[in-house]
Amino acid sequence: MSSSQLSKFSRRDFLKSTAAAAAGLAARPAAGSLLSRDKSPRAGMTTVALIKTNDRRRGVEEAMKLLQVPSLAGRQVLIKPNFNTADPAPGSTHNDTLGAIVGGLRSRGAVSVTVGERSGPPETKKVLEDKGILALGGSLGFGIINFEELAEADWVPFNPPGNHWEDGFFIPKPVVESDYIVSTCCLKTHAYGGVFTMSLKLAVGLTPKRLMRQLHRSPDQRQMIAEINQGYTPALIILDGVEAFVDGGPSQGTRASADVFIAGTDRVAVDAVGLAVLKDLGSNAAIMKPGIFEQEQIRRAAELGLGVSSPDKIRFVTPDRASANYADRIEKNLS
Repeated sequence: MSSSQLSKFSRRDFLKSTAAAAAGLAARPAAGSLLSRDKSPRAGMTTVALIKTNDRRRGVEEAMKLLQVPSLAGRQVLIKPNFNTADPAPGSTHNDTLGAIVGGLRSRGAVSVTVGERSGPPETKKVLEDKGILALGGSLGFGIINFEELAEADWVPFNPPGNHWEDGFFIPKPVVESDYIVSTCCLKTHAYGGVFTMSLKLAVGLTPKRLMRQLHRSPDQRQMIAEINQGYTPALIILDGVEAFVDGGPSQGTRASADVFIAGTDRVAVDAVGLAVLKDLGSNAAIMKPGIFEQEQIRRAAELGLGVSSPDKIRFVTPDRASANYADRIEKNLS
């Protein structure tokens, strides 16, 4: 099956399944762990799972357990990966991470799983082919939607008050109509104005390619990145930090081994913890000098109510002593 055929088939199937499943949304996952740390859950707090490992399958499985991802029986799930290019992780989502996420969703009863992406600058079709995603989808049984091939009618306009886009932005209808979205991002810096690219910046791949010139030329780029996130809400975010770019990025950069998975339901919290890891590894001045909650992506997203507004609202859960010790270490970088 060609990527075009697969894209069209998956999209029809996705929309049909979504319409049938739209009766109710599952509650956000509750927190649970083998080693729950000092802060007990209270109003306004969010839970972040941290797993110290270089085993991607274990990282995904432990993240889902710690966050108590609920039964997805009868549910249709959309995954938004980081396939900006086909460069090896952390230049793009590792295929093993994607496969483990698909397996975790299937084991919880998801009736269908679809991966949706818009790459760039390369054509999305070529990125999917070069990464072997079409073959992986065939072997693991997930559908693929190439957002670059969507018709104009399949883009939903957003123009929230006070946003920095000239005429608002657009999000794919399959994303807007999905009732369960999983975002999976990488741990890296961004050399072209974003400063860092994790879960918040993942939303750029949900906008039409024609808007990229406006985004990259704007002095408000980092605020605009945060604002795109008003168009959708992931139920689960999984950040693969086995390897990181501590400078350069997004496709190539200076590599460092972080050997960590970070997961949660709050995009601001996940990115904040990711930034704390980059600070621990030693990164460029744009990462090391500002406070994490002073970063423009973080600050604007918090202003918009997309996540926590301060580090004391983040509660870690970990599966073992090594992970708990690492959480203690990087927590110092959050403030």
